[in-house]
Amino acid sequence: MIYCVEDERNIRELLVYTLHSTGFTAKGLENGAQLYEALEQEIPDLILLDIMMPGEDGYTILEKIKRMPEIKGVPVIMVTAKGAEFDKVKGLDMGADDYITKPFGMMEFISRVKAVLRRGGPKAEEELVHGPIQLKIKRHEVFENGRKVELTLKEFELLRYLMENRGIVLNRDQLLTRIWGYDFDGETRTVDVHVRTLRQKLGDSGSCIETVRGVGYRIGDEE
Repeated sequence: MIYCVEDERNIRELLVYTLHSTGFTAKGLENGAQLYEALEQEIPDLILLDIMMPGEDGYTILEKIKRMPEIKGVPVIMVTAKGAEFDKVKGLDMGADDYITKPFGMMEFISRVKAVLRRGGPKAEEELVHGPIQLKIKRHEVFENGRKVELTLKEFELLRYLMENRGIVLNRDQLLTRIWGYDFDGETRTVDVHVRTLRQKLGDSGSCIETVRGVGYRIGDEE
């Protein structure tokens, strides 16, 4: 079950319809009060949370649900018209798992939902697999065609984030924020350097990290 908390009816209905049409079960909710009531009936697999709402805004709601012992582990995607870096970082720092800025395409929306759900699943806690690449999260180990690959901590986290978001193009600013932190003083070229060394260390499998010119990087959908 996915809860969509969005005060604008048209957007809420579109999100729910899109999720239903791609095989998910979803329920639309207008505000925080309806969300709290729904949480008493069923704990969802994911919460989509708008930021700009009358009454309690998304940040306030996020803060509350992250204090609920039974709910705090449920992943949250912030759905917002606010595109400023500060707003994105604020949501991530408060415990959101991802953000998506309006307007957005439905294919990107579904890809991000799938990525967050993969990240939160039991299998994802143990390992991620993409073709010949196997990443063991708890043991901090990476194997390529059975060969152990020695990575630095940042290279490991970079590969992990790309694999968790398989099929999604991640720009350099997103990667810097997630891997190095939003207060990092370096340049976006840091990402390029780490991608280059990561590709080299992965050998023949390094080509799975695709460069999307003018945007950033991604690992394709194919496994």
